[in-house]
Amino acid sequence: MADRDNARNTALKPCEDAGSATAERGVVILDGPDGVAVTMTPEAAIGTADSLYAAATLAKQNIIDSAVEGADEG
Repeated sequence: MADRDNARNTALKPCEDAGSATAERGVVILDGPDGVAVTMTPEAAIGTADSLYAAATLAKQNIIDSAVEGADEG
């Protein structure tokens, strides 16, 4: 039970460390925080990159919008 609670708490706290990607022998290897590693085809890596970029852009806009709303209410 403690392991599950720890995993849940970790998932709720965003990681501030960027992952890094390398290409080897026709595949892309994404090394993330906490020892996470994923091997993908080039097509899957491009799709992941596009999705991550779109989500990150939206998340940054959410932060900006929240700050503006807070300023309007204050």
